Amino acid sequence: MIVIGYGLYSLVRNAVPTKRSLGYAHARTIVHIESVLHIDGEQAVNHALNRIGPLIVGMNYYYAVFHFVITIGVLVWVYVQHPLAYRASRTWLFATTVLALVGFYAYPLAPPRLLPGAGFIDTLVVHHTWGSLASGELAKVSNQYAAMPSMHIGWSLWCALTVFSLTKRTWLRRAALAYPIFTLAVIIGTANHFFLDAAGGVLTLAAGGLATRLILGRAAPHGVNDATPMK
Repeated sequence: MIVIGYGLYSLVRNAVPTKRSLGYAHARTIVHIESVLHIDGEQAVNHALNRIGPLIVGMNYYYAVFHFVITIGVLVWVYVQHPLAYRASRTWLFATTVLALVGFYAYPLAPPRLLPGAGFIDTLVVHHTWGSLASGELAKVSNQYAAMPSMHIGWSLWCALTVFSLTKRTWLRRAALAYPIFTLAVIIGTANHFFLDAAGGVLTLAAGGLATRLILGRAAPHGVNDATPMK
């Protein structure tokens, strides 16, 4: 189910028409809005982290691969350890992802690293990161203008809330809460997203939760009240 779900997500995401000029226009709008709101700190973070070679290379690999592994791992963990919570947790994740696909289609957006003249460093290209769908030859088969909303944030926050609600282990709860924070540092440091993309990911997750409530007739994630937390 995971393989089929992710396969469909990739197909739909990459089937969205590539609208380069519109993606650039939207990116400039985002830059303007963030400037007005005084939250346009992406470039400073991007340049600062790029100076720390091993760290930014690790972040590049994290961006390309790690968040998929963690999301699937958490979904499997819920299925095995908290089966009563699985149905709604899965529905929440899938509903969020479907809504994100709508966002990709409705609002094509170039990531900061691809915005001409904006001064961002494309760390994926500079450090020749292997395995990234966002650079090199693999970029030809991946939609580069699907930055809004950020599913790195949406999925990592889903992981954090799901794990936090289903375990009482202090160290695991702390790790869960730290996960989306580090993910935010990664997407900004590698210039793959704006802060408003991250906000879009949070809102999409919230909308996915509402959709889950409508579908299942209860709040997501299911199992907070009727699944026994793992001690």
